[in-house]
Amino acid sequence: MPGRRLHTPAPAPAELRADFERIRQQFGVEVGFPKEVEEAAALAAARPPGDGRGDLRAVEFFTVDPPGSLDLDQAMQLERRDGGYRVRYAIADIGHFVDRGGPIEAEAWRRGQTVYCPDLRAPLYPLPLSEGAASLLPELDRPAIVFTIDLDGAGAQAAPANVERALVRSRRKLDYAGLAAAGAGLLEEIGHLREAAETARGGVRLDSPRQAVVGDGDGGFQLRWDRRIPVEDWNAQISLLAGSAAASIMLQARVGLLRTMGGIDDYRLAVLRRTAKALDVPWPEDLDYPGFIRSLDPAEPRQAALLEEAHGVMGHAGYSAFDGEPPPQPVHAALAMPYAHTTAPMRRLADRYVLDLLCELCTGARPSGEELETLRRLPDTMSDTSARIAQLERAVVDDVEARLLEPRAGERFPASVVELDRRGARIQIVDPPVRARLHVDPPPPLGARIEVELVRADPASHSLQFALVSTAEGIDPRIAG
Repeated sequence: MPGRRLHTPAPAPAELRADFERIRQQFGVEVGFPKEVEEAAALAAARPPGDGRGDLRAVEFFTVDPPGSLDLDQAMQLERRDGGYRVRYAIADIGHFVDRGGPIEAEAWRRGQTVYCPDLRAPLYPLPLSEGAASLLPELDRPAIVFTIDLDGAGAQAAPANVERALVRSRRKLDYAGLAAAGAGLLEEIGHLREAAETARGGVRLDSPRQAVVGDGDGGFQLRWDRRIPVEDWNAQISLLAGSAAASIMLQARVGLLRTMGGIDDYRLAVLRRTAKALDVPWPEDLDYPGFIRSLDPAEPRQAALLEEAHGVMGHAGYSAFDGEPPPQPVHAALAMPYAHTTAPMRRLADRYVLDLLCELCTGARPSGEELETLRRLPDTMSDTSARIAQLERAVVDDVEARLLEPRAGERFPASVVELDRRGARIQIVDPPVRARLHVDPPPPLGARIEVELVRADPASHSLQFALVSTAEGIDPRIAG
């Protein structure tokens, strides 16, 4: 299950800064780059962006990113066309600057992905590239890989997409709030159509809300869930459209790298239902999993906590490389369609190689043996780095929760038992919505409503220790005596 994304004000509270640095060291996360990589990046950043590619600088692309972002991977241009729409989606061509076999690429393979911590990030590529020469910053000529996708009036793809290398110049750098205030126009239209199609095919996106660490006015801090605005979802639909188009091209060519996910796991679904009950979030029996997830409001803390738990219901997403016969299960179950990661090459290692492959396939070329070997290596590399990042993010969340609860030792909390396994009971605290272990033998029955006392919250070990006080049937004799 993906980790929970937190962010802090700048600067973060001192005790949290020290905790986060300790966690980064624990997981071997490095923010800076070796000297030889920095030197290679400085040289690469000076490369001219043209190199004979097509010229799309007249196209009025714009970017949509969180405020303050400088690593701009994507820019879009939308227009009405022939009773439908044309979407142009420009993706930063990091491969133009990062030579295969060079020191920058070797370091990127070691890192795998950009690591986001609440107080800072450890980038995949050096900043002179990711926030400079490769970033689709406004009014600058940039090398890009551009998707051209035609849609019909219902928002469905009307013809095979084209993917090409081009020179682009973004006109505007917008954030989500700014775009919403200016009127999202065609983005809203296309976004709604794509969302309707997603619902019709049974897809459900699990875009978790972020949590912010904010001051409480008394020298402490608390967690607050950020509210998503609709334009974020419409923007995400354009990225998903590109990922779907990329998967179609690779499946047609019988070679590629897909992002796949299995179907619903009945055991995890039952756990989620118990968690919803524990948090007093109604889940009608006749409402299926996708419908329930779409009904949740990520701005409401208990429902946001459910969205976090919902990731585990369909298992872990992974990568499937193929050359010849497509994978037996080529679909990303949460999206209910074949899909590929392509739109974040400066943040995910795999995307750069998928983009390179798409450019080849759209010109009728085939990948070399060396390129195929790279595709075959990527699933394991991405799996390893994803697991490490998920562990780090879990450690960060556990640390912040322990810091929040540290002064509340001795307090009692209502909870429910949502899972039993060999390690004992997993309980869901109602307020704050925290998931924790309860070590007691025998454990209360599955689904039991209980009261627990916080014995100890230890940020150093990222752990919470609770004692059982009572069950729905009354005071627990192991405590009362």
